[in-house]
Amino acid sequence: MGTRLADVAAHAGVSVQTVSNALNNPALLKPTTLERVLASVDALGYAPNIQARRLRQRTVSTIGLRIEPVVDNIASSLLDRFLHELTAQADELGRHVLLFTATSDEEEVRKIRRLQSERAADQFVLSGTHPGDARVDALLEAGLPFVAFGRPWDASAPHAWVDVDGAAGTREATEALLDAGHRRIGFVGWPAGSGSGDDRRAGWADAMRERLGIDDAGLERLTARSDDRVGEAVDATAHLLPHVDALVCASDSLAAGAIAAAAPSGRRLPVIGFDNTSLAAGLGFPSIDQSLDEVARAVHAAFADPTSTTLVRPRLVRRDDTRWGIAPVADRGSAPS
Repeated sequence: MGTRLADVAAHAGVSVQTVSNALNNPALLKPTTLERVLASVDALGYAPNIQARRLRQRTVSTIGLRIEPVVDNIASSLLDRFLHELTAQADELGRHVLLFTATSDEEEVRKIRRLQSERAADQFVLSGTHPGDARVDALLEAGLPFVAFGRPWDASAPHAWVDVDGAAGTREATEALLDAGHRRIGFVGWPAGSGSGDDRRAGWADAMRERLGIDDAGLERLTARSDDRVGEAVDATAHLLPHVDALVCASDSLAAGAIAAAAPSGRRLPVIGFDNTSLAAGLGFPSIDQSLDEVARAVHAAFADPTSTTLVRPRLVRRDDTRWGIAPVADRGSAPS
């Protein structure tokens, strides 16, 4: 017969209830007691019956998450990284992650309802929030527990969400360039109306206004907009290059396009991307890392509070490439006109 809860209690010199608390509610115990009980768990090789516990608690401790069709782009690689972090942390918490597909937001809601009714999953993560996102209201109305990876971009009822503070990221990037002496810092972003794109532009714009006093018209002249494709970013950035001494971009794809536009002329200027993908590492340009490990940790924590909101601060990853890295403006030659 396998090791029982009572065996662990006797080995640790505590009550059965104390062992149960150590495994289910560790915050109730003193650190020394918790350490003693867990040492006995390890020494005896006790494996709690997770399935029985879930049946008693009427939970399956499984998080459902929609995955997008396989595509070869940066957005999918970011979701893969987030999924890895979410799953690794779920394992530590005794949870599982169940993946499913859907071709539309409406189908996603239908599948979430079905997974919950079949007790295949009892918590859910919504990714890719967007203006007019009907999933939030549908799940709230159904009383289904969920956390959104992405803030609400328009009015919605209170709900739990976690997002990356894009404005803080681009502001940090812009201030790093300003501190290095750059003054004509352009921004390459997505077409206006993209929630996350507008948020990322706002961080750059705030830094330029506060440090240099540039007005909205001046900021617009320093802005290029493009869909998130390298080829389109090449064309969109070309008109900015004669007038800037550095660039902050809303994504690594846009940054790669800006570099491709500048490279034929031999031009050297700092280019900072966003997402810190393998593209940034391969081409050697700085980028904003979304801190997806912190995002996943905040998502798990948010399941305990259905109205919690968390903005995770990203971080600037510097790279020292002599062409595109952050360097003092004096090292770049004369400033553009």
